[in-house]
Amino acid sequence: MPPDVSIVIVNYKVKPLVMRLLLSIRTHVRAPHEVFVVDNASGDGIAKDIRRDFPDVRVISNADNRGFAAANNQAIRGEKGRHVLLLNPDTELIEDCVTPLVQFADAHPLAGVVGCRVLNPDRSLQHSVLAFPTLGSQVSIMLKLHHLFPNLPAVRHYLRRDFDYATTQRVDQVIGACFLMTRAALDNIGMLDERYFIWFEEVDYCRMAKNAGLEVWYTQQTQIVHHGGQSFSQVFAPRRQRYFDASLVKYMRKHHGAGAATVVRVLHPVALFLAWIVGMLGIKRPTYT
Repeated sequence: MPPDVSIVIVNYKVKPLVMRLLLSIRTHVRAPHEVFVVDNASGDGIAKDIRRDFPDVRVISNADNRGFAAANNQAIRGEKGRHVLLLNPDTELIEDCVTPLVQFADAHPLAGVVGCRVLNPDRSLQHSVLAFPTLGSQVSIMLKLHHLFPNLPAVRHYLRRDFDYATTQRVDQVIGACFLMTRAALDNIGMLDERYFIWFEEVDYCRMAKNAGLEVWYTQQTQIVHHGGQSFSQVFAPRRQRYFDASLVKYMRKHHGAGAATVVRVLHPVALFLAWIVGMLGIKRPTYT
């Protein structure tokens, strides 16, 4: 019998967090499962430590940083589970969130992606449901207008600040911190688009799922802790902005056309300068970008 779920974790220089996540999986998950860790050339000796402490976990070690989408796909190609659960390395299980997610997917044949309640380390709610990006919302974020004018209509709609996290419901997208890809999605639309190095790969996947007639669901039945952007907090703001803008160009071209992609390219130098200012001022980067 295949396992109910294949759990995939990508490591980039956050070994202590990955080891803690693996321990929490061992402690809480009761559904039949397998676990993959893909290391993107972290140079932190994680493969040796995992083989010592978690011999059942399959480790894939890359000689270079292949990015989030490509690294996840390496594991997905070898998975045997009925579903695939992508977990960010800076997440932590505080209960068996995996079994309810699998049960939810099994009970909803049209589900393509399922996400759950996401908590901050202090157990406060972390916003994890967003609308699909529009050019207006993303230009506002590129230009850091959301820091100055958080109530801009395009930004408020994108961030879904009015979302009811107490209610299970269909949504546009859930963040990739805890991202169940169902067998229906894998069979119909395949894996993540590897043209995205980091950011927008899970947004794109939700969009493709909906385009294929599948559903994206948020369920309040379970929860997970997300420590938030630990891998890329090590990267200075302008470099993060380059990654963000590069993926945004790809997303806009794919889903909104060449004109929208051109706008992002034109604004990229301004966004880099503003990112440098934000980085120098120490303004915290939101987890959704």
